[in-house]
This record gives sequence, structure tokens and C-alpha cells, in this order.
Amino acid sequence: MLDELDRTILEILIDDARISLKELSQKVGLSSPSVSERLRRLEEKKVIRAFTVDIDPVALGYSLTAIVRVRPLPGMLHIVEKLIKETPEITECDKVTGDDCFIGKLQFRTMEQLDTILDRLAEKAETNTSIVKASPVKRRLPPLS
Repeated sequence: MLDELDRTILEILIDDARISLKELSQKVGLSSPSVSERLRRLEEKKVIRAFTVDIDPVALGYSLTAIVRVRPLPGMLHIVEKLIKETPEITECDKVTGDDCFIGKLQFRTMEQLDTILDRLAEKAETNTSIVKASPVKRRLPPLS
């Protein structure tokens, strides 16, 4: 699926998504049009989904993080899923198998704010919340090879 040059381009972009096309071309030893074409193909194939920015939630005042497991009450699955999608403090969420249906990551400023968020779910779902003390593995990509 990916050749060595594509992997090299991706590794460089992972380190610096703002690198200029000229500099990227120099690093991989290809012309700018060739690198541009490879980038276009990687985007077309959905290997590259977006060029984005990584903002530290703490810099925005969100000093607390929690992992919340959510088990909707009978008949409430779609309502709870909609509520999760509409809650901006839930920054990530996966629909999972097992006892719970959703596992979400919450960013919040105070314990009172956490209570307010969880109270919105309380009538429609059971929750189990854990406060994150540290993140020894930050979000990362799987190996490119």
C-alpha cells in the first residue's frame, strides 16, 4: 500500500505538518511536483485525512481529564449517542463491545463541571468515571510499515 518514499513523507509530516513543499521535497530527494502528486494521492486514498493543529487543552484552561464508560439504559442507545456527540467537553469517544457501549474522554476545568456533564447523562445512562493522573502514551499512530 505505501512505498518507502510515502512512509518517509508521512514520517516527516508527522513531525512537522507545516513543512513547506520545497523543504519536504529536499528531504526526500524528489522534485516539488513529484512530492505534490504523492501528497495528492495519499489524500485521495484517505491515508492523509487532514492537516491539523494539536492544541494543549491545559492551555485553554482544561486542566482535568477523565475517561468515562457509558452504558445507556434500555431503549436509550441512540439518545445517549446523540447527547455524547453534542457535548463538546467529550473530545473523543468510541462505541465498544462489552458491558459498556461507549468509552469517552472528557476535558474539563472543575469537578463541578464534570458533575454537570455527567448529570446530563444520568437519566439516560449509567456512567463509570476515572480521572486521568498521567498519560504515559499520548495519542499516536500505529507503525507505518
